[in-house]
Amino acid sequence: MFVQPMLSLWDEPAADHSSRIVARVSDRVAWVKARSRGVTATDAARLSSEASIRVVAMEKLIGSGFSGNRFTDHGRAREPEIARWVEREHGISPSEHLYHAATDARHLATPDGLVVKDGTLLLCEIKTTAHSWRGIPRSYLRQVWWQQYVLGAERTLVVWEQHDEFVPVAAEPKCRWVERDENEIHVLVHRANRVLEAMRR
Repeated sequence: MFVQPMLSLWDEPAADHSSRIVARVSDRVAWVKARSRGVTATDAARLSSEASIRVVAMEKLIGSGFSGNRFTDHGRAREPEIARWVEREHGISPSEHLYHAATDARHLATPDGLVVKDGTLLLCEIKTTAHSWRGIPRSYLRQVWWQQYVLGAERTLVVWEQHDEFVPVAAEPKCRWVERDENEIHVLVHRANRVLEAMRR
């Protein structure tokens, strides 16, 4: 379904992102607290339907009980190494900042990397996976589009490293650029606002 984008609501200069830092990942208490009060890119990745809005809102209120597993631990361990490859090969620097959107301070995102080139903000999102991808999973695309909206970015380099029993299968990760999609962003903003409304009830 085509949704007419409301460009004026979130069409903003890339350079503006630096004034909208909320917290740093290294200050985990502040980072977790800030994330609990809004909708993050991780939340947006799950907003695939009306039913998901209720589930995400409930978990924001009471917590999910999920603290990680072997796969998330592996991803955290590998991310710094992959980030170094991204910086070396693509010139995108690692980032640990949580940002809020220009239009709503409760819309939040923590990209894995960013750089401004020729006045255009570019992001990076890093993933590890036990599966061979034919394309980027839809949930990760929603995460990327949300980050683009929050930061005011035009493109995102999605980088993924496949592993077999937590051993990388290739010497280098794979990557693909994802362009900003205003229609998808419009849908996500609507669903995120529904989550925030449900959190106030």
